[in-house]
Order: sequence, then C-alpha cells, then structure tokens
Amino acid sequence: MLRVLIAEDNKVNQRVAARILEKRGHSVLLADTGKQAVDIFQHQTIDVILMDVQMPEMDGIEATREIRRLEAEGQHVPIVALTAHAMSTDKEICLAAGMDDYLSKPINPDVLVAALERQAAAASA
Repeated sequence: MLRVLIAEDNKVNQRVAARILEKRGHSVLLADTGKQAVDIFQHQTIDVILMDVQMPEMDGIEATREIRRLEAEGQHVPIVALTAHAMSTDKEICLAAGMDDYLSKPINPDVLVAALERQAAAASA
C-alpha cells in the first residue's frame, strides 16, 4: 500500500484519481494547491506525489522545486506530473524541475497505477 499525495485543484480530477488509487488499496491525501502540497510533504510521510502542473497559489513546477529543496539528504519522494498539456517541451520542463514521470490528462487508470508502481519500486530500490 502506498501513501499518495494528490496535488490537484480540480475537485473532479481529485475524486477520480483518489477512487482509482483507493480501489487498489492505497491511502490518499489531497492538496488543492502547490503550497498545500509542500505543507503536507513537510508534515506527513508520503510515498508518491501526483502533481498537477497548473494550480493556483503555487504551480506544480514551483512546488516540485520546493519539495526537492526540502528533501533530506538521501530522501527522494517520486513526483509524477499530471497535466492536460501533452507537448514534448512540457514533459522536459517537468522533468527538469525534478519530477520523475509525466502523465497526461484525462487520467487513464491503468497508466496511472503502472506509473505509481514503477516510481514506488524505483524509490525503494
């Protein structure tokens, strides 16, 4: 079971992703903004973060950079970008910011679960 933080400002997208993950036995925390995601990261144990790129207050790119800055030595929480943009340059921007993977919306349940499992396995290796 993974403890997954979903950082997504769209409530429908939050619910869809949460249901997919909870049906597979994962625990889910929700953040509406990048700033909330950073705050939760600082106070909770998280296995994987699903990070929307476009959010109010602090976007996913900025939040990812802040999480990477705050990580303790030897710590690396996988961050998977969730975005409606499917341009190759968007993927490059996400990876350059410190994200580990990139998924486009709408969310495909099988692709989402495979990405989470891949990132969790890589993190524990």
